[in-house]
Amino acid sequence: MDILQMIDRLEELLNESRPLPFTHNVIVDEDRMLDLIDQMRVSIPEEVKKAQQLLAQRDRLIAQAQEEANRTVNLARDRSNELVERDQVVQAAYTQAEQIKAQAHEDGEIIRKEADEYVLE
Repeated sequence: MDILQMIDRLEELLNESRPLPFTHNVIVDEDRMLDLIDQMRVSIPEEVKKAQQLLAQRDRLIAQAQEEANRTVNLARDRSNELVERDQVVQAAYTQAEQIKAQAHEDGEIIRKEADEYVLE
């Protein structure tokens, strides 16, 4: 029986008790009352232990979820850095290719001019 059921039984015991005239006091069956109190003494530590176990389990799950989230964020960050690096490498290669083309065009023009001058001499 859980603690809430015991509290309900305690309330039921009080409601069933005979009232003393002209007071707010009641006559309670002492044996039943003490029996309920004893059951509560036994049950409360068990309920607290269960609650502590649930809290510990919750904390473990939260820690696992946080760890997984951190791993996911780190993987995403690493992937993002790889893509940025790759983009920078591609951009550098494109820039270098453009420079090589420009230099080749310039060298070609120089060679053509020198050839024209040679022919005219």
